[in-house]
Amino acid sequence: MNRYAFNAWYPLAWSRDIGHALTTRRVLEEDIVVFRTEAGAVAALEDACPHRLAPLSIGRLRGDAVECGYHGLTFDCEGTCTHAPGMPRPPASVRVRSYPTAESMGMVWVWMGDAAKADPSQVFHLPQYDDPAYSVVEGDALPVQANYLSLADNLCDPTHVVFVHQTTLASAGREETRVMHERQGNKVVTWRWVIDGPLIPVFEGLKDFGGNVDRWHYYHYHAPSIAVIDFGSARTGTGAPEGHRDDCIQMYACHFITPVDERTCVQHWLVLKNSPADPAVDERLRASLRLAFDEDKRVLEAIQRNEDKPREWKRIRLALDASSIKMRGIVEEMAAADGPPAA
Repeated sequence: MNRYAFNAWYPLAWSRDIGHALTTRRVLEEDIVVFRTEAGAVAALEDACPHRLAPLSIGRLRGDAVECGYHGLTFDCEGTCTHAPGMPRPPASVRVRSYPTAESMGMVWVWMGDAAKADPSQVFHLPQYDDPAYSVVEGDALPVQANYLSLADNLCDPTHVVFVHQTTLASAGREETRVMHERQGNKVVTWRWVIDGPLIPVFEGLKDFGGNVDRWHYYHYHAPSIAVIDFGSARTGTGAPEGHRDDCIQMYACHFITPVDERTCVQHWLVLKNSPADPAVDERLRASLRLAFDEDKRVLEAIQRNEDKPREWKRIRLALDASSIKMRGIVEEMAAADGPPAA
């Protein structure tokens, strides 16, 4: 099995997709049944009845409890069995695992490790999400048939953009732009500046700078599965690299990755932009980013197919891999520190 860091908050689903009905998600190779209580809280249980292992998700909700669709054992939101047919009182030992949940940035998050260590205050939240100067463009839950660390590599790597995203996020002639990187605790930051170049296609029509711009890309990867890309543009020569960005386009592309299993992940994404919500502009931006992320998906799934083939030689490493090597090292450290949760 893949090495996972269990003691971490992982994105489970968009909040908009969870209601008072049973639905399922798979995280770190574990099947989870999810629903909202009548009061609106999110409950998450292991999707297997301990009697015959029938998935609870094929049962039904009885108020805020889940009734197994095979023999009627019923479990509350904490996983305690509250009813067992033919028994006046179910044994106290009969229960299913309950997972701590929280909500932030339009997402439901789930804690996959030791429940006693789950701290809702540590759920990821970007301050700009609540800033009235920014508007939110929610995206999709994009399934990617590739290991989540392969997607993480991609989200630590500005160098691929000019080759993969020529019609959306890049401009030609910048292949050799210098890339910087550093580790900050359990985060890797990778960045580069493109000085005196044209707007990237996805920014066209958002603001007229009357010429070339200076643009930045800061990739913040929070291990094990969160990436935030701060990217923007300001009129060239106005001091943006020194921090003078009052008159600029700025966006935060947030990528919340759900590791499903060794060969599958889900990429939940949204964008914060420093301009008001506008249905036409937002839909155009959403469509452009869907195109860009589908371009990544196509490459990553092709890589996964090659990784699944037996071969005698190993992949090479280049200097541009430094950030992803740091990121994978952090995930390994986190996985080694906690290991899988107790049954």
